[in-house]
Amino acid sequence: MSAVSGADISGTVLPELKLYNTLTRQREAFAPLDPKLVRMYVCGPTVYDLAHIGNARPVIVFDLVYRLLRHLYGPSHVKYVRNITDVDDKINARAAQEYPGLDLNEAIAKVTFSTEAQFHDDLEALGVLHPDVEPRATEHIAEMRDLIERLVASGHAYVAEDHVLFSVPSMPDYGRLSNRPLEDMIAGARVDVAPYKRDAMDFVLWKPSKAGEPGWPSPSGIGVPGRPGWHIECSAMSWKHLGETFDIHGGGIDLVFPHHENELAQSRCAFHTGVMAKLWMHNGFLQVEGEKMSKSLGNFVTIRDLLADWPGDVLRLNMLKTHYRQPIDWTVKGLEESARTLEQWFDIATTEAHPRPAPAVLEALCDDLNTPKAIAEMHALKDHAGKKALAGTLAFLGFEPARLAAWSAAHAPVLAISEPEIEARIAERIAARRNRDFAASDRIRDELLAQGVALKDNKDGSTTWEAKR
Repeated sequence: MSAVSGADISGTVLPELKLYNTLTRQREAFAPLDPKLVRMYVCGPTVYDLAHIGNARPVIVFDLVYRLLRHLYGPSHVKYVRNITDVDDKINARAAQEYPGLDLNEAIAKVTFSTEAQFHDDLEALGVLHPDVEPRATEHIAEMRDLIERLVASGHAYVAEDHVLFSVPSMPDYGRLSNRPLEDMIAGARVDVAPYKRDAMDFVLWKPSKAGEPGWPSPSGIGVPGRPGWHIECSAMSWKHLGETFDIHGGGIDLVFPHHENELAQSRCAFHTGVMAKLWMHNGFLQVEGEKMSKSLGNFVTIRDLLADWPGDVLRLNMLKTHYRQPIDWTVKGLEESARTLEQWFDIATTEAHPRPAPAVLEALCDDLNTPKAIAEMHALKDHAGKKALAGTLAFLGFEPARLAAWSAAHAPVLAISEPEIEARIAERIAARRNRDFAASDRIRDELLAQGVALKDNKDGSTTWEAKR
């Protein structure tokens, strides 16, 4: 266990890992509950449509956390679980719309299978490692029922009109994670003021299925088929694969309330524990060109859309340039800068290296995943001695020159003129400039540009060219 001994397998002294804990509102020195196994759970996608770029942020952020933990503790001593939610009203609606002639359950299977495959393809292009376990909600109905039965038996949940609801007043410190006043929590939860609720804040653990909807045998003596509420899914899946308590729970800042608050309440009350996860990590919001991403604003962009125009490694670097807890403004200008940076790094770095971060980069990452500082340290690795360290750092961070090269080759522009012809026109233009025939020089430049060739006049008097995309 390298992090416990203070050095990795090469003997390099490791910095102390400190992470910000949403639950305590402070940075904490990280120490796993079980020194032999670091356990992390991250909320994954609801597979009803293509993932948008906002969905990519937690995936990339916690992929980096996963890589860092594997480096510090060893790959066999880290277990990363990221779930798939495959039971949801949006899934049902899309399935009914796209496959009206099929049984709804069969249609749902088609939607979730294809959407999950698209999600995995997108993540592969972004250089994201596969988690150790990727559970589906529908495969854990038995665990959900078990949790619900425990909560009812202990007085933390009750049955009303074929629903099972969590009793929020039964947990005195409910709301500690989000740290919101009661009025804000009621508004933020968008609670359904149903007559069968004992308290406005009580939330659904199980509900009866409507005709034609997916349904399973209900818990707590309810006679009609039903399906789980959203929050109980993650409590069940994390329990199944990581235990009653574990080290890190991650996700976007938008999940703090009500989803993570309710997860925490369910798990603590079901198992009578003081914590669900020891440390809670949340990434900040994402905007597009300074505005909230929205279909109504026309700036809603999927990962798939962006991959058509940019290499996945550029999207990855662009995401990591901003500290994970800060809001990020996703802009074309930022993508262009990320592309130039990545090309410069790959031009400098050696072609092969073992995935290992440079010491200064590792120190920055151990400081609450300080990626802006890590990137600044990478810029300092441009001299001859740093070429191998830069290559190792790039590989550790999930960047691959082969992936960028393959994308560039596939998207290379098709020139309307051959290279010998380009060189001949450049020579003709240089001669015109020497004769001070600037009109002819400009005409040749514009004609080449129209044929997809951009010229660059250098200070030494030479002229170079590149294909214009």
